[in-house]
Amino acid sequence: MSFSDTGGQHSGPVEPVSQLGGTLPGLRGLDHIGITVPDIEQATRFLVDVLGCEYLYTLGPIRNDDGRWMADHLNVHPRAVARTIRFFRCGPNPVLEVFEYSAPDQRTEVPRNSDVGGHHIALYVTDLDAAVTFLRHRGVDVLGDPTSSGGPHAGQRWVYFLAPWGGQFELVSYPDGRAWYLEHGSGDR
Repeated sequence: MSFSDTGGQHSGPVEPVSQLGGTLPGLRGLDHIGITVPDIEQATRFLVDVLGCEYLYTLGPIRNDDGRWMADHLNVHPRAVARTIRFFRCGPNPVLEVFEYSAPDQRTEVPRNSDVGGHHIALYVTDLDAAVTFLRHRGVDVLGDPTSSGGPHAGQRWVYFLAPWGGQFELVSYPDGRAWYLEHGSGDR
């Protein structure tokens, strides 16, 4: 039985990679991260005016009023509508694909990191303290004070903050590198 045959549930031991025929062919890196927000205009203002991301372009709406395309291709309710999809770049990193959906079965509670499906988006900054001060002056909910990491991440400091819709973001900074990466000659990351 393959992973998809179980509805996303894995029911047995994980097979060694050698038995599965290797890894994903042609993998080159992370291209983009998609998130869904309740208000695309609010998200745009936050991403561009507060965080400094670059707005790239807009798509949408995407819908299928008669068939199952939305369910079959995007795993959403068949009558779901991706009203607006906007793309942003935050420095040279992967792109953020930001959706505003409407759907008959839409849940609106933002998952916490500890919830299944929970997530956060980490942004690298050169001066963590200046970035935290900036966010607080802009009224952004910064969660606690910066934390210094240990172990493999020694050399890194980080802090979480919340987007206006409750989405979780993190600021990270390691201007002199992080222990594991330095020890293994993998550059600054």
